[in-house]
Amino acid sequence: MARLSLSYAGHLSDRVRALYHGTVVPEGIDLHFLPMSPVQAFNRVLRGEFACGEMSFSTYVLRVAQGNAPFVAIPVFPSRTFRHGAIYVNAAAGIAAPADLKGRRVGVPEYSMTAAVWARGALMHEYGVQPGDIHWITGGLQTAGRRPLTEVRIDGVKIEHEEQRALNNMLADGAIDALIAPQTPPALLAGDARIGYLFPDVPSVERAYFAKTRIFPIMHTVVIRRDVWERDPWIAISLQQAFERSKANCLAELAIDEPLPISLPWIGQYVRSIRDTFGDDFWPYGVEPNRPTIEALCAFLHEQGLVSRRVEVDELFAANVQSNAGIRL
Repeated sequence: MARLSLSYAGHLSDRVRALYHGTVVPEGIDLHFLPMSPVQAFNRVLRGEFACGEMSFSTYVLRVAQGNAPFVAIPVFPSRTFRHGAIYVNAAAGIAAPADLKGRRVGVPEYSMTAAVWARGALMHEYGVQPGDIHWITGGLQTAGRRPLTEVRIDGVKIEHEEQRALNNMLADGAIDALIAPQTPPALLAGDARIGYLFPDVPSVERAYFAKTRIFPIMHTVVIRRDVWERDPWIAISLQQAFERSKANCLAELAIDEPLPISLPWIGQYVRSIRDTFGDDFWPYGVEPNRPTIEALCAFLHEQGLVSRRVEVDELFAANVQSNAGIRL
């Protein structure tokens, strides 16, 4: 049988590097991997330009809730990050604790972006700060003019879009009091003392959050265009297993002691500390290992008014992948 040619758009990381270089090949598929930034991939996958690709997890759940998802997901999660460290403050704003965000102007590149959903979920459940307590300003982080993937209007929540100024500059100048963003503001990276973190010791706060909740936030998933999957449903299983093998190669490389697998001193000790905290598979794919985390995201989206109903985990992923869980080609 001839191999099926599929195009894929997504960011290039150690977890997917073997797929990009072709050292892991999905059975029956010639995968044409086009590396690009997540935002580029999301927009182009949404426009139907690729057979499969990386997608914002919250955007995908929103589409499922609305009944207009033009694709189906597999439980592969190329990006996941704790988001306490994604909350930045203007140093002169007098924000010393999460509760001080109430009544403030807080920037966010896109209100419905997954990073913001996770950060607001933590603020709500851990610190009692509700979305309606904040005046939200959306816009581009580094340059003005960013338009959202999804237009959002929520009763009781003030959301204003900024067209003229970048959020990075607004935070530094005090035009906004705080910022939630997946990328570090350039001014902070440049050493601008006007900007700091809400939580000064980010790793300790995020480790405590994981110890309490067992949630390792998921940012992105992998989707297949629905017409492509319906025509050849077997590709979901093939891709799932190939992504699993690529990730397994990555984790095995991180266990190498000599020579160092990546250019960071003491990486071996750090990897061992991560395994002590998360277990050997500290970046799990599949539905069941991630069910509590996915349930939390679905709950946060509903609580924050972004979806009219709470989406169930088993609505999200290709049925044949879930029924073949654990099978390896």
